[in-house]
Amino acid sequence: MSEKKSLTMLLDRLGQLAPMGYTVGLHIRFATPLIYKSSYPSAWVDHYNNHSYYLRDPLVFWGVGIEGTTRWSAIPLPDPFGVMKKAAGHGLKYGAVSSYGPITSRSIVGISRADREFDDTELATLIELTIELHIQAKPPSELTRAQIEALECVANGDRHAAAAAKLGISESAFKARLQSARVRLEARTTSEALRKAREYRLL
Repeated sequence: MSEKKSLTMLLDRLGQLAPMGYTVGLHIRFATPLIYKSSYPSAWVDHYNNHSYYLRDPLVFWGVGIEGTTRWSAIPLPDPFGVMKKAAGHGLKYGAVSSYGPITSRSIVGISRADREFDDTELATLIELTIELHIQAKPPSELTRAQIEALECVANGDRHAAAAAKLGISESAFKARLQSARVRLEARTTSEALRKAREYRLL
């Protein structure tokens, strides 16, 4: 099963768990998630983004600071900007948040409903889905020096022959390095491999 299909299936399960929607930030590095998905009501998402609430959201602060799972109502952090009250006004009255992974690549998942608190069984499912999403979306941890050099040549606009000459290898060897980088990054094309390498901060 492809990584994309696995993530889609996990998000479908998450959607079934959360009647008012979910938000998923996977492998957050330097304050930016590698993958971000939200199915919360569009009016709330627009309001949230327009007011940059991610810089003020107690759920984000909790998820970055603590690895675990809890109901929104149990989070003891202050909310001076009233983010949670405003969310409730958009129907997100009850919720839970789960945080997993090292602080350098943390994944945070939030779910919500309008009618009641999530029960312990649902929290257990949230934990399971958060861990699976984190694992399925894990980026490659490294490229070889040769793969990095080959991709950097492409990024600089070098044609294959010129890049091979620059690196002191044959053109076929250069193409083999690009191919191995594509395989490592699960990319169909060299341009996709280059994009992913930049997103993963491997270049």
